[in-house]
Amino acid sequence: MKKLFAEFFGTYWLVFGGCGSALFAAGIPELGIGFAGVSLAFGLTVLTMAYAVGHISGGHFNPAVSFGLWASGRFDAKELAPYIVSQCVGALAAAGTLYFIMNGQDSFLGIDNTKAGAFASNGYGAFSPFGYSMTAAFVAEFVLTMFFLLVILGATDKFANGKFAGIAIGLALTLIHLISIPITNTSVNPARSTSQAIFTGGEPLMQLWLFWLAPILGAIVAGVIYKNVLQNHEN
Repeated sequence: MKKLFAEFFGTYWLVFGGCGSALFAAGIPELGIGFAGVSLAFGLTVLTMAYAVGHISGGHFNPAVSFGLWASGRFDAKELAPYIVSQCVGALAAAGTLYFIMNGQDSFLGIDNTKAGAFASNGYGAFSPFGYSMTAAFVAEFVLTMFFLLVILGATDKFANGKFAGIAIGLALTLIHLISIPITNTSVNPARSTSQAIFTGGEPLMQLWLFWLAPILGAIVAGVIYKNVLQNHEN
């Protein structure tokens, strides 16, 4: 249960910090943090929770990461479902908190699910921030999640310097967001996408399948590549 609570709190912090920065701080005139600030916020959530609870659960905070670690042989298949449920519940709880806070502003009229990026949701086509196609979105999410897992697997390898793993992983997620916020509003994390899509509804919820399929496939491919091509099997 400690592992599941760690995944809950870690994923909650990722969604609350990352999506919260996008909703509350990104677009404020003159003082807004913009794409770069939101990217850094997502990276910082993972970095801080990796050191806070990573030693308890492994610090996945992302169903795709759990699948990637399973594909690499570092995670037991029987733990996949409990981890993913904990991650999704944590993400939904964070989204609920964000929605409650947004309701505290007099000018808030509800989520407009006809606009790209509403409530920090992910999307493609007309719901991509800059109109990228479904194929472009799929490729971006697949490739970026694959490299994210390669960084995670390499940084946490028994031959690596584990003290700096959280920094490498957090910076990798920052870079991923710097690349792909204009494309899909950046997912690489099905739990993060699910929480925002459920509160948004409409087309972002209909497009959610891509933000499960592409990241999980990318993560599994990374796990297989690392295990069979990159991993040092020497004792």
